[in-house]
Amino acid sequence: MATRFVNIDRQTAMLLPPDLKEWVAENDLAKFVLEAVEVTDTGGAALNVRGSGSEQYPPAMMLALLIYCYATGIFSSRRIERATFDSVAVRYLCANTHPDHDTIATFRCNNEALLRSAFVSVLELAKESGLLKLGSVSLDGTKLLGSASKGHTFTAKQLEEQIAGLEKEVGARLEKAEQADASTEEDGYTLPQSHGDGAQRLLKLKQAKARLEERAKKKVSSKKGPPPGAAAAPPSRRQRAARINLTDSESALMPTREGVFIQGYNAQALIDGDGVGLIAGAHVVNATNDRQQLVAGVASIPATLPRPAAVLADKGYDNAAQIEAVEKGGQTLVYCQPQSKNKRPAKRTYRLSLQRQALLKQREKMRARLAQAEGARLYARRQSISEAPFHVIKNILGFRRFSLRGLGKVNLEWLLVALAYNCRKIAAAAAA
Repeated sequence: MATRFVNIDRQTAMLLPPDLKEWVAENDLAKFVLEAVEVTDTGGAALNVRGSGSEQYPPAMMLALLIYCYATGIFSSRRIERATFDSVAVRYLCANTHPDHDTIATFRCNNEALLRSAFVSVLELAKESGLLKLGSVSLDGTKLLGSASKGHTFTAKQLEEQIAGLEKEVGARLEKAEQADASTEEDGYTLPQSHGDGAQRLLKLKQAKARLEERAKKKVSSKKGPPPGAAAAPPSRRQRAARINLTDSESALMPTREGVFIQGYNAQALIDGDGVGLIAGAHVVNATNDRQQLVAGVASIPATLPRPAAVLADKGYDNAAQIEAVEKGGQTLVYCQPQSKNKRPAKRTYRLSLQRQALLKQREKMRARLAQAEGARLYARRQSISEAPFHVIKNILGFRRFSLRGLGKVNLEWLLVALAYNCRKIAAAAAA
């Protein structure tokens, strides 16, 4: 008996269904994203100002497009534009329209308030449905690459050397240009482009050096300065080793668990441990460690949601002042593994000895809290709660590098990642 094959006809025009929903599965993430966007107020969204016409893509559609693409591992604005042609679900979200990559990138950068509103709306939706409980939460951080090369990071001394070299080079080019202008021969020799490139790089290096010096001044002014009339102290070894990146000046060299340094940011997430593991708060810093992030992490929970009863953190967050600030008022208890070693101050002044006594007292109190049955039970769950979102974001979605530059915009993109992750988790829980 002859084998019967399915007829493949690419020439006959297709009669598309009257409703695009028929092309998308009933439990597809795109449909949940649309439902989540519906409960978000988009009235204050920033629209793209363009000179090509007055038509604008609806903010609700653009927001749904960004959330869905980030939730499915598409982060680049050019790849998102491509998905409006290639992906059936994205075509459904966009109602078969195709916003260009510039429109997508501009909308993403200009709508921090809208993204924060959507983040809060999704969490409130999860709370109403019982998926967000905020009993115990786990705070953790991960290092992510910035949109900058590590090779473009320099110390102040390296910047000075490059500035000196470029000044000589630009001076030589100017001298040649003046000689060419004075010559009566028309040899067609011009230098505007090469001179411009050198001058622009020289300006960029000088601006980077000025920013580095400004940072050093701020750090010195935040501490107790020398007495009036005393000579200024020479730069410390840490100040001399301070670095700045020419591409993204707010990124920093970050040590990773693998023992390598990356040019990037420290992304923090506060994960609900009693629900389905949603990210209840998110923020990004350029600090290389987590010692000052406990207060900021708890503060990243939207104000409309209740404060958690317990915050679980690893020993990287061990900071007596931060723990005391979070526990002020008695609503929240912190469970944080103390540092194993106590560093003694170089000069045993009265003030430092009091700080040391308070630190030792705080650590003894924390060890006793973790030794209790309730503390041991809660803290045993910390690692599994905090590692799951980072595994999904970095290894399943593939988000390992920020597309935007600058601390403010990086915080915006991390919030979008957290929002997309939460939509995935809620949609999966609803389908289960």
